[in-house]
Amino acid sequence: MKNIVTKAYSLLKKSPAEPDHSKRSFMGGVVGAAGLTIAPGVMLYQTAAAKPADQPVTDEVRWGMLVNVDACTEDCTACVDACNDEHGLWPDPESMTDSQWIRKLKVTDTQTGNSKTFPVMCQHCEHPPCVDVCPTGASFKRADGIVLVNMHTCIGCRYCMMACPYKARSFVHEDLHDQLPDSPRGKGCVESCNMCVHKLDAGEGTTACAQACQKDGHQAITFGDLNDPQSEISQRLKSYGGAQIRADLGLNTGVRYQGL
Repeated sequence: MKNIVTKAYSLLKKSPAEPDHSKRSFMGGVVGAAGLTIAPGVMLYQTAAAKPADQPVTDEVRWGMLVNVDACTEDCTACVDACNDEHGLWPDPESMTDSQWIRKLKVTDTQTGNSKTFPVMCQHCEHPPCVDVCPTGASFKRADGIVLVNMHTCIGCRYCMMACPYKARSFVHEDLHDQLPDSPRGKGCVESCNMCVHKLDAGEGTTACAQACQKDGHQAITFGDLNDPQSEISQRLKSYGGAQIRADLGLNTGVRYQGL
């Protein structure tokens, strides 16, 4: 099984699409969004259904995801399709660099021939390298473990893309159209899976990919609070375990894989 994890990382190391070399001016200072200061522990999105300002995000909860690799089928794209619909990541026929916040990988053990298929997205590390290298603080981690990008302060340097060992971030090269209010995006910015933070802040307690996987009947994705020993995800991790991709890096990822 070690060979499969090694093979997975080798696939993740493939270079992303060639970047757009158009220049982007650097705006000094922090650009606010509706008077909201973006900082770890503070909600990125402020919508009508979000928590009141007197109920900040805390580290009492750490959101995470467990993927049962054995229940994930190669021909199923329910999680990818749901993510695209939830965040407006619709393919552009004229674009060669469409953003993809979640993607399916197939890895094969070269010794046994055994193959595994599973989704890979931002792993929401406890110690995220993308945050460490960001020169403006645009990449940050909330108190509840969700790693986000503030498009208002992202300057498109793409240091975070180089630092991410999971190749989980995309760069927006093209003009954007028909954006969704819960998923603001920006040309010249980096973006990645945000664990459907707008759904969590609205109290739904799940993500679009997990909902779609459940609805599709595979039930390969379990989402929940890693800090709650009684939560379903904690109980499943206790019973079945969950591997980290590149656990040797010591990042303590919020996404784990059962059966990998």
